[in-house]
Amino acid sequence: MSAPPNAAAIRRLPGPPTVTPARRGGAIPGLRYRPVAPADPRKAQEVDLRLEAWARELDLFPPAWKGDFAGFQFGRAVVLQHPGALDLDRLTLAGKLLLAENLVDSCYCEEDEGRGGSHRGLGGPLLLAQSAIDPFHGTPELEARWREGMRADGPLRSYQGAMRDYAGFATPSQTTRFVHDIARLHLGYLAEAAWAETRYTPQVWEYLVMRQFNNFRPCLSIVDAVDGYELPEALYSRPEIQRITALACNATTIVNDLYSFTKELASDPDHLNLPTVVAANEGRGLKAAYLESVEIHNRVMASFEEEAAALSATSPLVARYAQGLSDWVAGNHEWHATNSHRYHLPRYW
Repeated sequence: MSAPPNAAAIRRLPGPPTVTPARRGGAIPGLRYRPVAPADPRKAQEVDLRLEAWARELDLFPPAWKGDFAGFQFGRAVVLQHPGALDLDRLTLAGKLLLAENLVDSCYCEEDEGRGGSHRGLGGPLLLAQSAIDPFHGTPELEARWREGMRADGPLRSYQGAMRDYAGFATPSQTTRFVHDIARLHLGYLAEAAWAETRYTPQVWEYLVMRQFNNFRPCLSIVDAVDGYELPEALYSRPEIQRITALACNATTIVNDLYSFTKELASDPDHLNLPTVVAANEGRGLKAAYLESVEIHNRVMASFEEEAAALSATSPLVARYAQGLSDWVAGNHEWHATNSHRYHLPRYW
């Protein structure tokens, strides 16, 4: 790599790219992934029906979100991501958490989606969102005002409702694990918003640090609860388990960058994703940067697979957890590769 910009660097992305879609649907050529069977359409439909009923009951969808529910394919996503789910109730629970996280992201963080999101002052809304799953404790009068505030906003209602339902299935330590992982996610949102506001171009390693926080970890760290068991906290906290969890989350988040590439740049040419950051740091064209990003993903993915396999040999419980991570990564790739409503590939091959 060429010398990275200094800490005061101003974003100098390659400019609005001409990225002609090659096709809708299909895997990225050369990407390392594990193929999975298609989602059971009956299960996916049932989860979607339950999720939509829940969302309508809580009045979660702002008017601008009309139609996005079907296009996102929440039911198909969680059926693919959690093939070992104990039952439909837990699959629906995974869908509620996924829906709530996307609602908070879309309504609070994304300026280009027309739902009131803003990079400026984002810390305040995210702090209140965190309190929806990590409750405020104070005087009875102030707690009542806080509850009133939580009920007044759809994203906050979604977090609070999903978390209440999750706590009914998960152990206290699994619930606390999720609270911490949402805080990590919010920290990543804040870093991305700060860079966008100051027009800072991160170095590649800085960008990937941000994406280790702003990623799918809250979804992956519930795999044991959704499958109906618990990886004990003392085991989950071990550095080698934390490493394979982070590698799995990072691999699948880079996948999201790669599949979202044309969609994001079409709506915001300055949007940061791994290919644009590689291009800005190395002075390369977007095609070369995109292909290098595929290789970065493949190396991260290989590390996850190798280290997870080695750890799986040490304990049946660790093996079950590692398999759950692998299933989520594989299922999420399938969802990206086949969700032609949301994603299409650039004409690079």
